[in-house]
Amino acid sequence: MEGVVLAGTSSGVGKTVATLATLTALEDAGYQSQPAKAGPDFIDPSHHEALVDTPSRTLDPWLAGEDGMRRTYWRGAGDICVVEGVMGLYDGSKTSTAAVAEGLDLPVVLVVDAKAGMESVAATALGFAQYADRIGVDIEVAGILAQRAHGGRHADGIRDALPEGLTYFGRIPPMSDLNIPDRHLGLHMGSEAGLDRDALSTAAETIDIERLVDVARAPPEVATTERNTGDSPADRRVAVAQDSAFCFIYPSVLERLRSEASVEPFSPVAGDSVPDADAIYLPGGYPELHGESLETGGTLDEIARRAADGVPVYGECGGLMALSESLTTTDGDTYEMAGVLPADIEMQERYQALDHVELAAQSDTVAAASGEHRRGHEFHYSAATLGSDASFAFDMVRGDGIDGEHDGLTEYNTVGTYCHCHGESGAFDRLMAVPSKDL
Repeated sequence: MEGVVLAGTSSGVGKTVATLATLTALEDAGYQSQPAKAGPDFIDPSHHEALVDTPSRTLDPWLAGEDGMRRTYWRGAGDICVVEGVMGLYDGSKTSTAAVAEGLDLPVVLVVDAKAGMESVAATALGFAQYADRIGVDIEVAGILAQRAHGGRHADGIRDALPEGLTYFGRIPPMSDLNIPDRHLGLHMGSEAGLDRDALSTAAETIDIERLVDVARAPPEVATTERNTGDSPADRRVAVAQDSAFCFIYPSVLERLRSEASVEPFSPVAGDSVPDADAIYLPGGYPELHGESLETGGTLDEIARRAADGVPVYGECGGLMALSESLTTTDGDTYEMAGVLPADIEMQERYQALDHVELAAQSDTVAAASGEHRRGHEFHYSAATLGSDASFAFDMVRGDGIDGEHDGLTEYNTVGTYCHCHGESGAFDRLMAVPSKDL
């Protein structure tokens, strides 16, 4: 599977729209596309999947390691993989788009805002291409995709100004139908506010998709990790919350869980009963938007009973919030949550943490054995007020965690953390290995 990276000159330049238009152009030309996202984001990949009905691969060397990132790429399937970048091409202290492109040896197509420029667009692209050599990053900037560029003289001026070695791959026309609404944590999810397919088809017509396919190439392959626990997937079951409140799940996590267990989805928002399972996973999402349903549905009460019985429970971010005593929205409404972990959660107007993180385990839990490290990502708008009996599984090596120094509130066989982990992180190996009442 050959691939290409669509990188931006900065955040907000329109990478997601450019990626969706490129995926549409590939589909309209008869190619099977595999979407992917550089960095730890959940929201942009939801738009990829909503469009092409294929889970988007999360490519992040901090979350997964270099080999884990390559394995994640090669678990995809299709003719062409389109990797949407994160922030600007070179931005990011632990994971940049350039680092992903270099680690996978994929060419970069630069998405440049061309609304008010022609020659200056070419100068911007040339500067980005030459900057790689200046900082010693081994990537190829193959050319540009001109965002918000008109046709005719505007497009011709951009194309003619590009120096030799930089290819004009087309443009995304300025269209009001190509705007995705946003909220805290970023854009709305793809299932909530997907772009109009006809508008994307119109934008796709101005992309030279065959020229883009020609520059794509395949990254180095890496041996897959063999996992053999002695049990077949049918021998273990893991209950996974999946609905509009718990929607931040990396495909790699589901793949990791399915490699050793039968994954049983359930919806706390709908009040579903918790499947009879050996472990329970509550991913991140937007529980603050569904406080009343979570309080009255009965599912969280059932999770609390399972947790008290010693069933391993692992909650990430939104999962941590749901496992806590209460959740208060920015409007001042307070809802009772599962009450497993001694914390009261309150939503804030501004984000409280945003970074790649590293955690050091201080005890044996469902997320790590004592002494192990976990790498992940945190991005949340909530803050926790802790009970006097709060105990933590992790010290923070990097990042803010729950109180600035620790993360992983723990009780029974339950851990709730602000850290989102990748399937290659090791966290889910531990979750599937710890039996009930073992700790």
